[in-house]
Amino acid sequence: MSNSLAQLFAKCKSENRAALIGYLPAGFPTQRSAKKIVKEMIAGGVDAIEIGYPYSDPVMDGPVIQAASEQALSNGAGAAEVFELLASSVQLGAPSLVMSYWSPIEKYGIEKFAKAMNDAGGSGVITPDLTIEESAAWKSVCANNKLDRVYVVAPSSSDSRLPLVTEQCSGFIYAASLMGVTGTRDSVSGNASGLVARIRKNSALPVAVGLGVSTKEQAREVAAYADGVIVGSAFIKIIQKHGAGRKGLKKVKELARELSEGVRNVK
Repeated sequence: MSNSLAQLFAKCKSENRAALIGYLPAGFPTQRSAKKIVKEMIAGGVDAIEIGYPYSDPVMDGPVIQAASEQALSNGAGAAEVFELLASSVQLGAPSLVMSYWSPIEKYGIEKFAKAMNDAGGSGVITPDLTIEESAAWKSVCANNKLDRVYVVAPSSSDSRLPLVTEQCSGFIYAASLMGVTGTRDSVSGNASGLVARIRKNSALPVAVGLGVSTKEQAREVAAYADGVIVGSAFIKIIQKHGAGRKGLKKVKELARELSEGVRNVK
């Protein structure tokens, strides 16, 4: 499998901290701006980048990410923009993944998609709506292209299903901190720590928690029990409010710096 995610989590573990993973849809608010936003995220201390493949029916995404995806789609963002932003992020030195619903990958062609990921230097793919029962072909092409496969585990996952899913993951396991959709929240669900504890009984892979983290305090709270903290909506909200000019970019970097301090100052 790709070493960059494994290396990142090993590095963070040696520094006694969690990894900070930032999410942004390709083409939001424009492709040119997306590259600048990713650059500021990394400059502020984000360790890895998760690039969203804009999709018209994002069942797991909350209103903030849905609006960003719709804006990206209206700008014509598609596979080309996803791989271009991925390559740009990799060139900035951050291990980078793509998060995509299964339909766009299947439509693009799974072998072609995996090869394009590899060509761009991508580390892996998060597939929130792909079940392990339907993953045989995907597993094979990921192995051939040295891509990590990241599945999403929710608090509703039964004790019997949990090991079946975690066994199919590589790179890390994505723990959704609550039932429902993505978005910033006033507090991170208490389900998250319980879910991480359940995952750890079944897998030695790093566990990253997503859905709802938006502040330094929340990042610190999650970093106390998880190996990675994923933040998306909080960055997008900054751009939606302040634009992607100098002010918005500065605020993105500031948030990245605060979150970065949060995942470091746990003890």
